[in-house]
Amino acid sequence: MEKLLREKTAHIVNNLYGINFSDLDITVNQTSKEFVGDFTVVIFPFVKIARKKPEEIGKEIGDALQKEIPEIDSYNVVKGFVNFKLKNEFWNNFLLNASSENYFSLPSTHKKIMVEYAGPNTNKPLHLGHIRNIFIGYSVSEILKAAGNEVVKVNIYNDRGIHICKSMLAYEKYSNNETPKSKGIKGDHLVGDFYVKFDQELKIQIAGLMLKGMSEEEAKKNAPLNIEVKEMLLKWEAGDAEVRARWEMMNGWVYEGFEETYQLIGCDFNKHYKESDTYLLGKNIVEEGLSKNVFYKRPDGAVCVDLTSDGLDEKVLMRSDGTSVYITQDLGTADLRYQDFEPDQMIYTVANEQDYHFKVLKLVTQKLGKKYADGINHLSYGMVDLPTGRMKSREGTVVDADDLIEEMIRTAKEQTLALGKTENFSEAEAEKLYYELGMGALKFFILKVDPRKRMIFNPEESIDFHGFTGPFIQYTYARIQSVKRKAGNNFKSSTPVVKANDSELQLLMQLYLYTNTIKEAAMNLDPALLANHIYFIAKSFNSFYAENSITQAETEELKNFRLLLSDLTGSVIKRGMKLLGIEVPERM
Repeated sequence: MEKLLREKTAHIVNNLYGINFSDLDITVNQTSKEFVGDFTVVIFPFVKIARKKPEEIGKEIGDALQKEIPEIDSYNVVKGFVNFKLKNEFWNNFLLNASSENYFSLPSTHKKIMVEYAGPNTNKPLHLGHIRNIFIGYSVSEILKAAGNEVVKVNIYNDRGIHICKSMLAYEKYSNNETPKSKGIKGDHLVGDFYVKFDQELKIQIAGLMLKGMSEEEAKKNAPLNIEVKEMLLKWEAGDAEVRARWEMMNGWVYEGFEETYQLIGCDFNKHYKESDTYLLGKNIVEEGLSKNVFYKRPDGAVCVDLTSDGLDEKVLMRSDGTSVYITQDLGTADLRYQDFEPDQMIYTVANEQDYHFKVLKLVTQKLGKKYADGINHLSYGMVDLPTGRMKSREGTVVDADDLIEEMIRTAKEQTLALGKTENFSEAEAEKLYYELGMGALKFFILKVDPRKRMIFNPEESIDFHGFTGPFIQYTYARIQSVKRKAGNNFKSSTPVVKANDSELQLLMQLYLYTNTIKEAAMNLDPALLANHIYFIAKSFNSFYAENSITQAETEELKNFRLLLSDLTGSVIKRGMKLLGIEVPERM
């Protein structure tokens, strides 16, 4: 209907006023609650050119559209807006058509989009920051798929570099050859403990050197651990057998731990990449840039690119000692990914601390004339904090992902039991419900916030059966299934025209706007648009449920209409929540 209103309005405006507008120039919105109508056409842009009062233009356009579009029942003009009320037949037809299996399927865009998310370092377990990244990346991938794109999900393991060597060196010095099995903990947690240990011991060394008269900067430079860790990195890059063996062993532990967490939170990937496999490819691209005079070598041997004309600065692409930096391996990874999948677009889900980095990556690939350069897109999201402040991995003050998930499931269990929502559940069914509610609460709390905004995560606020939360939506879905069971799932897929009341129309409108929301969320790479819309659908259903009898409706036709409406609402909630990575329980 919005498309039809735009197209017809553009045609009418061209005929009436000689204004050459396309349908893309016409704005159509949902009518504000304070006015009568379903859709509103904004007419302010025509006023100056037509040289008529807004009310006069509104009446002329309203009359013309009412003749052109038979579904329009009436219209009213409020200043620069024309509000159109649609006939009941329109909403009845929508309800019947939307109940079909493929109604909400959008046509193919014939585009292949690659989405990178997760991207953890192999020196510590996943934490709350990774959780936000993974939830955003996974959901954006699913939304893009729903919008008609072919999507490839990829992960990059930051599995080499100075930070990885810190865990390795601490393990060599302080571990007594412990293993995840001997300690009885996940491998990623064991390795993470040694990353924290490195920082603790380094601080002791720095403090000792400062007591001997060194400045803090000198102490950091001369601390034995800092010297040794740099030597270890050089040995790794030289292929030292002992260093490589320890690296493979410890990384292997971490991968096993990560995989366990990925399965627990329900995310998947088409392919995992490792920086250790791509940094040499990146070095080759740096050499390519030198040969093309796109890059240059400084007197100290470092390879750089001058980006000052692009509003940035001189960027080092390879250190003077020949070791690579982050951008080196990202150049290699981008090239390899294009060879593997030839995507039209490559979306990097990475925190906004790396905005500069991805501007550089795009500019450098453009200067090198890479086919995929223009398709590089940074999905920049805000950091996630706790009510107590910012997290720091090396100080061991992060919220561990596994611990957080366990806490969410436990809290869901406590609140569900307190509300008595697991009567007649088997133990397995109850445990599944606690998991679905805990994960639903966590995912929805994070995804309902615009990814670009910094956010504070408060676990206590996320589990509430009445607020702006995942469990509220999950409970609404379960309520709908209960209504259907009470009716014996006995309703027809056709119904005579029923005059919908205000609460029914409000719910129908929210359901009708679902596909538009998918398109908008895909275009903006913003799961919050979908999360908010699903919440409004659930809220609209609860208003409808409170104001209307469903199974005891006055007539069979009305009962059937309301059951169809309830069924469609449940179907859209389930579909939308799935795109957010959230399961909905059939009963609570």
